[in-house]
Amino acid sequence: MRSVNFIADNEVKLLYCGTEYFPALMAAIDAAQYEVYFETYIFADDETGHSMQACLMRAARRGVAVRMITDWFGTGHGRSTRMDAELLAAGVQHRIFNPWFKRGVTRTHRKICVVDREVALVGGININDDMYCDYDRSIPLAAPRWDFAVEVRGPLVMTIHHEAQAQWLRVGKLPFIRRLGLFNEMRKVSKVARESSVQAGFVVRDNLRNRRTIQRAYLQALGRAKKSVLLANPYFAPGRKFRRALAATAQRGVEVVLLIGVGEIWLQDAVAHSFYPKLLAAGVRVVEYHKTQLHAKIAVIDDDWSTVGSSNVDGLSLFLNQEANVVIKDAAFNQGLRRHIEEAMADGVEVQLEDFRSIGRWRRFGYGFAYVCYKMLMRIFAVGKYA
Repeated sequence: MRSVNFIADNEVKLLYCGTEYFPALMAAIDAAQYEVYFETYIFADDETGHSMQACLMRAARRGVAVRMITDWFGTGHGRSTRMDAELLAAGVQHRIFNPWFKRGVTRTHRKICVVDREVALVGGININDDMYCDYDRSIPLAAPRWDFAVEVRGPLVMTIHHEAQAQWLRVGKLPFIRRLGLFNEMRKVSKVARESSVQAGFVVRDNLRNRRTIQRAYLQALGRAKKSVLLANPYFAPGRKFRRALAATAQRGVEVVLLIGVGEIWLQDAVAHSFYPKLLAAGVRVVEYHKTQLHAKIAVIDDDWSTVGSSNVDGLSLFLNQEANVVIKDAAFNQGLRRHIEEAMADGVEVQLEDFRSIGRWRRFGYGFAYVCYKMLMRIFAVGKYA
């Protein structure tokens, strides 16, 4: 089982919502001298998207090599096509991930930027307006979308750069022999760990060498948890192994709290609700967040483990899509992230086991039916990996 490979001597800064992330991202790109790798799922046709596009184009016009990947489904065909022509005219190299599902249903859901091999930004924040719903941009939000990213400086940046560079090559027209060589090269694990400064690791999920890497990172951390687990996610639909790990952690006396975003997609909410009775009975606390759109994919376990990234705790992220998370071992960083989660919990509504005992038979049947449908779809699209 491949574990997270932690590298010491890093600086890791937490970025809260787009109000902190977008200025940091644009400042890094505006300071670029020779190279930018940029990858995102959504690159919206709104003011935020236009500002970011202009920033990338400015960098290219002053001679920086800008290589940019956007997901065809997340960004949309029309937006991808129009933007591609504009970027090309400015000198930005742009590749669209998996147009028309030519390489199956897998999407790149990652949000990564690496500048001059000196600074990297990784997280869950797409390039879109914080104040509008990301799945329907005509719906205004009551408060900025709740989401996070990290800015990394130090040795870990080269690991992130290596992955961004490899992704750029994979998305292009790479000969089979070169593609096979790249696969073998990326399988090599660099184990560097020293007891100093901020230790952090970079974990990705794909359908080749890292099919279960992010889930394994979570499971290993849960298995070592001694005091508390705080996990925030918008789409909670993990497989059986992950759910059992959460229940087992709570049953051995660890405080386990799930902060879950609700109200976006009925099927997703129904699937999550189908898990509540067993989790609640095992001692897991469940808090539903209604204040605004919860989009963060974060967790804090005890005082020495946390993660920020793009991976949801659902079948799509854990078993199908391409994802990227940073895992941090630093008490000060974890305390800051914990405070954000605890503040959001105070704005949420805690679910009680008694709430489900009074739910009607047909409603409970609907939750169970939603889970069965979801499980069948995931087993089809994820080739049987969801369990």
